[in-house]
Amino acid sequence: MRIARGEFVALYGPSGSGKTTLLELIAGLLAPDRGSVLVEGRDVVAMSRSEVNEYRLRDLGIVGHGLTPGWRASQSASLKLMLSNVRSAPRKIEPLLGRLGLGDRLHHRTEQLSMGERQRVLIALALSTDPKLVLADEPTGNLDTQLTREVLGLLRDLCREREMALLLATHDPQVATFADRVYELRDGRLQTYTQDRGSVASASRSPEPGLW
Repeated sequence: MRIARGEFVALYGPSGSGKTTLLELIAGLLAPDRGSVLVEGRDVVAMSRSEVNEYRLRDLGIVGHGLTPGWRASQSASLKLMLSNVRSAPRKIEPLLGRLGLGDRLHHRTEQLSMGERQRVLIALALSTDPKLVLADEPTGNLDTQLTREVLGLLRDLCREREMALLLATHDPQVATFADRVYELRDGRLQTYTQDRGSVASASRSPEPGLW
């Protein structure tokens, strides 16, 4: 699999197919039995613990699932900036939160936000350091159809604007309408799915130049 800057790639498959495991390999949380994970030529597998931590902090954005209770939206979204010792981190994140439609919710605490608003805060957190690669594991699993479309559209547009590669794991076929390409995990093998033709081909065929 190769993903270019600004490209939205979906990883489709049922629960238990290995989507989360693949994302954890890319994030450096697991080590593969063989093969490599390259991000702009750097092999994540060969990184030291400190290098992996730095990679996850600065070069990687992960759209997670939970926010700290009691924290304000601007605090939660600026956590990575705080860890990077950026001064006035909550203020630095405000323009991005505004772009995500949260300009009037900056000082609301987690429990005061709707599910859709919380998901947007998590997106802001993932994108706060302008990472090269963004990973999202079922980011719309708890959202209704309309919110799902809004969140996917925002992710796609922001990653294109900022030239970030986006890999999103999902079991929802609706995601395919937003992605540039769709990979499917089937019987332990990664395959590409050509939506307009309905055909499946090996992911190793005709690799495209990309980020990793």
